[in-house]
This record gives sequence, C-alpha cells and structure tokens, in this order.
Amino acid sequence: MSSYHPLTTYRPRKFWWRRWTMRSAVAAVLATHTAEPSVLLMERTTRVGDPWSGHMSFPGGRADLTDTNVYQTAIRETAEELGLNLAAEGEYLGRLSDIMARPRSWRRLPMIVTPFVFHITAEPQWQLSPHEVASVVWVPLSFLANPANRQTMTWQRGKVTLTLPCYWYEGHRIWGLTLKMLDELVGVVG
Repeated sequence: MSSYHPLTTYRPRKFWWRRWTMRSAVAAVLATHTAEPSVLLMERTTRVGDPWSGHMSFPGGRADLTDTNVYQTAIRETAEELGLNLAAEGEYLGRLSDIMARPRSWRRLPMIVTPFVFHITAEPQWQLSPHEVASVVWVPLSFLANPANRQTMTWQRGKVTLTLPCYWYEGHRIWGLTLKMLDELVGVVG
C-alpha cells in the first residue's frame, strides 16, 4: 500500500478506563492479492462453552501475561490461530475504536476489544489451529460497502428476541461485534 493510508490520520475512540478491565485484541487483515481489496475473516470452531463458537470473526483473543501490549496480543493470536506472522508478513496500518464486549455475568467486568489493521500482499501459507478455526474467507470490501447486501437476523437469548443487522457471505453469517468493527473499517478505508 502507499505510504499514506486513511488510518494514519484516523482518530479511533479509546475508552479511558480500558487499562483497568479485561483486554482483548483482533487483527483486521486487508489484502490486495485477491481479485479485489478484501478483509480476512475466520469461522471459529464449534465448541461447547465458547460464546463465540461457530461465529465469523477476526483472528484475535484475550491478552495474556506474555503480551507487552494489546497490539502484541493481536499479532500473537493471529499467529496461533492462523499461522500468519503479521510482524514479518504484514504492514501495520493503524487501529480502530475500542469496542466493549458485554460480560456473560453481571459480576464480571466488560472486556474491551481493540482492532488493529494490517495489510498483506501475498496469500499466506495457512496453518489453522483446528481447536480454534474451522475455515478462513476473504470478504471483498465492496461487498461490505454495498447497502443492498445488508440483511437482518433474529437473535434470541432466553425471553429476549432481537432483530439484528448481518451479512451472509458464501454461507457465512457476519454479525455482532465483528459487523460493528467491519462497519467502522469500511467507513474509514472506503
């Protein structure tokens, strides 16, 4: 990519209190080696007890004690889940706004997820972690930018039923936090 990218001047929203809560990070990987500019999403492996089981997401996860910061979390998690070394194969473009993942219990603190954006120029040699990743897909940015591709879905937990926005792409439903991050990404990079 060129030396200028819209993310270099973008000012993402940061929660001032994020240092005092659980942290997580994801990597939004953009590619130009595909037929058109695209973003990488992965389908999470279906596992009992995993609240994001089977969902489409960016690679990423919780920060741990080996990470010096959440940027390193995004790089480490991407390597663990996909075998993609963003420190060596990616170009860091910038970050998006912090997003709050609601706790599953009222006793827990919310988790703050920070998305970092990278660019790669060649198709990686995938080494998917079967415990975490079922498949990967490149989603064209033009597909996400086209309002005609937006659909709705019904989400239910207990007695609560909501109609939520989503995309269906190649049999994969994209919704929730991932959709929220994608909306910001498409709004910034066009």
